[in-house]
Amino acid sequence: MSGQGYIYSFKYDYHHTSLCKLESRQIFQKEEEDKVLFSDVKIDPAISPFILSRFDVILSTENYEDLIQDIKALNLTDHGFKVDYLKLTGDNTRFAERKLKLKDVGYSIFAEPNFFTPSITYSICTYKGIWYFGTLEKRQTDWVKHNDKPYSFSNSICMIIGKSLVSMVSKGDKSQKLLDVCCGVGTIMLEACYSGFNIEGCDINPKRWNHTTLNLEHYNYKAKVHCSDVKDMTDRYDSAIIDLPYNLYSYSTDFITKNIIESTAKLSDRVVIVSTTNVREIISNAGLSIIDHCTVEKKGKSTFARNIWVCEK
Repeated sequence: MSGQGYIYSFKYDYHHTSLCKLESRQIFQKEEEDKVLFSDVKIDPAISPFILSRFDVILSTENYEDLIQDIKALNLTDHGFKVDYLKLTGDNTRFAERKLKLKDVGYSIFAEPNFFTPSITYSICTYKGIWYFGTLEKRQTDWVKHNDKPYSFSNSICMIIGKSLVSMVSKGDKSQKLLDVCCGVGTIMLEACYSGFNIEGCDINPKRWNHTTLNLEHYNYKAKVHCSDVKDMTDRYDSAIIDLPYNLYSYSTDFITKNIIESTAKLSDRVVIVSTTNVREIISNAGLSIIDHCTVEKKGKSTFARNIWVCEK
């Protein structure tokens, strides 16, 4: 039968489980299960640190032989194609058998393949007794180059969290105008720019502002960075991210936290806040409602943990 929708495959470490599930709830309105998620929502896998691939379903059937006949019936003639086997959780198909199935699919497409620089990648997979055929979009991994950014500091937010914050606050919508409040060295902005989002940043500290600007220039990203207190910002934004000062290398008080959250709430109706303390009362007093939340512990022996609050008016 003809298929519809998308199959997303995921990969994450145990200490990022809660973050991945929060991101999944915000983008897809449901959590991934067994690192697999079926959805009618189409997003670019590049926006998430956890999504490995997006499988665009064309056909599905319980019987493998029927699937091959249905593929032939499509009369596909895309020259330069490639076929990949997507192995999902619960699929015990051995490697040798997977290779044979790839041949079955390849011989059912009436065109010349290109294994090195394909024009399109077709794929098959099986999950819970159903076989699927479709196209496959894999996540690119070159964003890890941001690990080598010229300026950083030990407690700056990691790339994985930064990338996930962008995807969850925007819900994958690249048409949104985003604001990174307290942008620090620009970790969040780098991930947003890489994925094609429209983002601006602000930081009251001239040194941090300069580091963000230089980090963006290092990767040839174009984004506006304001050396400003957020309370002096006047533009409106679809969504905003606040990585609050941790009072470690950046001085902070409840008054400062209150000022940052209340000022940001005047600029955007949707805000994702990162904190190391419980800021529920401050969020509520700013006129925002917490719609979702998780805690992410730092990997290793450290007890340092970040709270992530998804808020809306």
